[in-house]
Amino acid sequence: MSIALKQVFNKDKTFRPKRKFEPGTQRFELHKRAQASLNSGVDLKAAVQLPSGEDQNDWVAVHVVDFFNRINLIYGTICEFCTERSCPVMSGGPRYEYRWQDDLKYKKPTALPAPQYMNLLMDWIEVQINNEDIFPTSVGVPFPKNFLQICKKILCRLFRVFVHVYIHHFDRIILMGAEAHVNTCYKHFYYFVTELNLIDRKELEPLKEMTTRMCH
Repeated sequence: MSIALKQVFNKDKTFRPKRKFEPGTQRFELHKRAQASLNSGVDLKAAVQLPSGEDQNDWVAVHVVDFFNRINLIYGTICEFCTERSCPVMSGGPRYEYRWQDDLKYKKPTALPAPQYMNLLMDWIEVQINNEDIFPTSVGVPFPKNFLQICKKILCRLFRVFVHVYIHHFDRIILMGAEAHVNTCYKHFYYFVTELNLIDRKELEPLKEMTTRMCH
């Protein structure tokens, strides 16, 4: 990574604090293995496959946290240009609009400006991944029965960040020289969610043409 790109993707730009894995835990070892595969330049399609003998929930947990950190970083690089004035609706072009619902303050799907949607989304995900009842960190503590369903919802909503960034802010990513980094992150995400069937295909439609060129 170039010095300029390192400055773009520095820790101060992170939209949220990173969730880390405790050294010595099984999940930390899986995290290291996943990172080593990526850093070695291995085929991303192969890198996302569940390692033999490993628990699928652990593998998904590691990737959900990692994608949360990475996508935070990507949005953090353009968030000053994503304003209520420039992006009054959270959308992916004229055909796709995303409405926020969290069953707390927003009990019905609600149209919001993109930056407000992003803040609510990142807060919501952070609460999930820091909840020991959902993402247990202690050895031997089981995942909840609905763990994969929760992760599917998190990943589906994280995909919407890619949609918004690619369609509305990619010119800014290019100006920063970060295009290759963002594309690699997207390909990794796409191969992972499709390998394990974690996102409904219709949710992937907004970036279908780009994905066909980039990932096939």
